[in-house]
Amino acid sequence: MKIVLAYSGGLDTSVLLSWIKEKYNAEMIAFCANIGQEEELKGLDKKAMKTGASKLYIDDLQEEFARDFIYPMIQAGAIYENQYFLGTSIARPLIAKRMVEIARKEGAEYIAHGATGKGNDQVRFELTAAALAPDLKVIAPWRDETFRSQFPGRAEMIQYCEDKKIPVQATAKKPYSMDRNLLHISFEAGILEDPWLDASAPEHKGMYVLSVSPEDAPNKAEYVTLDFEQGNCVAVNGKTLDPLGVMKTLNKLGGKHGVGRVDLVENRYVGMKSRGVYETPGGSILHFAHRQMESITMDREVMHIRDSLIPKYSELVYYGYWFAPERLALQALVTESQKHVTGSVRVKLYKGNIITAGRQSPVSLYNPQIATMEADPTKAYNQDDATGFIRLNGLRLKVAAQVHAKAKKRNRK
Repeated sequence: MKIVLAYSGGLDTSVLLSWIKEKYNAEMIAFCANIGQEEELKGLDKKAMKTGASKLYIDDLQEEFARDFIYPMIQAGAIYENQYFLGTSIARPLIAKRMVEIARKEGAEYIAHGATGKGNDQVRFELTAAALAPDLKVIAPWRDETFRSQFPGRAEMIQYCEDKKIPVQATAKKPYSMDRNLLHISFEAGILEDPWLDASAPEHKGMYVLSVSPEDAPNKAEYVTLDFEQGNCVAVNGKTLDPLGVMKTLNKLGGKHGVGRVDLVENRYVGMKSRGVYETPGGSILHFAHRQMESITMDREVMHIRDSLIPKYSELVYYGYWFAPERLALQALVTESQKHVTGSVRVKLYKGNIITAGRQSPVSLYNPQIATMEADPTKAYNQDDATGFIRLNGLRLKVAAQVHAKAKKRNRK
């Protein structure tokens, strides 16, 4: 029996690797995905082997993450509940996809993860597996009463590792949990479970990783130019970059100016509300600039149709349906909508703000000669035509008002 486990080398996954191997008498294959978390990977193979793994995969998935997951989502304008840039949500299907690929390669029958039974990640991992490899079985120890009884807290996990001589560096638990990748870093649980707590207060300054506070950002604004081709950013400040390079560059620029911090209470798929604090510096800039590019290049009706689908698309990503047919269908529409989203956007970064400073495109639909409040030299728009336009569009309103007025008059009699 072979099992592929999502593994980081930390306390939780070290315990999981040993516990699952012992319970199922299985061969454990560990998998660690590098998606921009910048965690220390040196020596992880030796640690995994000492913990009981027969093999460890450490895969750099950053390029694929940026190109095939972040960029398509940015094109869709996706933001969950108008606040969350879906940083964790969009990473999970990529990790699960690679786990499935490793399971196929190794002939494994199972995949395993350390997501809790209260969160969204369990759904994201397992729906991805269901879509890509319906025959694979899933092991989720946190949904196993035996596991939860054995490990009610961190102290029991540390003791287990000592007893099993598992090489982990047990440190004092932080007053919150963190999850980092190329798109963002999230902070949840612990002290943050109090929605009244001010996470931006000076005493919590040390929590943040990717950005300075807006108050500590430079007093001088910085201009950044993003070039787009068919909805994808291809250059920053005139330098051609691949999607990974764009994300890294924008993360540094945004973090420098305190851009992309969000404190929100979101609705989890499993039914509860959850408070989280997020840093998404590069993603915030990219999302904002992309919208500005669309504003002068996208047809009005196409934009309105695409925009009407943003809540649904965002839900699909948040809930874990990245590989579901409905998300793929929506993506086809999004891709079609981006054909002419080409040009340049200039933004100004200043103390947590992203400010539009210009946009231009060789296929701009904005025509100043038509839109001007002065005389129209092109004669493309005859203001007299608006009279009939308004009369026709107001006809149904007039008819309804007349009918209702007569009805009220009859009722008074």
